[in-house]
Amino acid sequence: MSKIAIIGAGAAGIEVAAILSQQHDIDLFEKEATPLCNIRNKALLFPDFTSADELADRLEEKLKNPRITTHYGTAITGLRKVQDGWQLADATGGTYEAGYVVLATGYEVFDAHKKEELGYGIYPGIITSLDLEKMIKAGKVTNSIGDTPKSISFLQCVGSRDEKSGNHYCSKVCCVTAVKQAIELRKMMPDVSVYVFYMDLRMWGQGFEEMYRTAQEQYGINFVRGRISEAAATYDQRVQLKAEDTLMGVPLNMNTDLLVLMVGMCPSAGTAQLANAAGIAGRYNFAQSVSEHLNDNLTGQEGLFLAGACKRPMSVNDTIQDARAAAITILDKIS
Repeated sequence: MSKIAIIGAGAAGIEVAAILSQQHDIDLFEKEATPLCNIRNKALLFPDFTSADELADRLEEKLKNPRITTHYGTAITGLRKVQDGWQLADATGGTYEAGYVVLATGYEVFDAHKKEELGYGIYPGIITSLDLEKMIKAGKVTNSIGDTPKSISFLQCVGSRDEKSGNHYCSKVCCVTAVKQAIELRKMMPDVSVYVFYMDLRMWGQGFEEMYRTAQEQYGINFVRGRISEAAATYDQRVQLKAEDTLMGVPLNMNTDLLVLMVGMCPSAGTAQLANAAGIAGRYNFAQSVSEHLNDNLTGQEGLFLAGACKRPMSVNDTIQDARAAAITILDKIS
């Protein structure tokens, strides 16, 4: 059986499908009603402020191939090895057969409700980076009472590098996302004051350090090395922050109109469920590859491959490059 099943129609799943469909028939499964949800909920992408929708449109064009059969609104919940390959089961009890499977189930953001001390879902004016991204995309950012905010504060590493949440890893994209969003806010609202609270800034990619410097020098973004320990509402519907400036070694109390929690990347529910079902679960419920160096798209199960952020946090660019590597690996193994 040569048909290939790909689970997940994000950037990784689509890129793998586009390459493999040149030689093989593909079944592409996506639990949502449309593909590329984790890209289309963004406005612009770092570091060059590319339109997320424009990139998504170009990726979706690659699905216009008669050898790719898409199954939207189909949540694959079961995955098991059978004699001739793999059997997939969906949430309604339907089953599908494939000779090979690519897990490209991606990520979801950390549930900020778990950090009760930060008040998400309790106090108005406390939002996540994804909430803010949707506001930016809509072209209107308001505080909890619908007014234009005069000050906005960001808090890094919510649900990442955090022993209390159990996620010790760095989510890799939060630092640069805060810088990108801060610049976008200042472009939209030149008079707004923006503060970014951080443990340390990890500007790891090409052009990221330059964007960070631009944020300070051209847009006047204030970066504060320190942690916010508590957030609460004020009588006038603002947010009161209790923090520490660890560079100055002093406590810091301030009010802000919006507090943006930079939520980290976690394995999606589908990643955790299917990785466990297939016996390839790794740390934090990400899927485990054979080796990050030479066999990062292979698993310990024959005929089961990995692509993208189901393995660990990745940027969109990293995800697409990893998907291309996965496609080459698969073609080599099944040719």
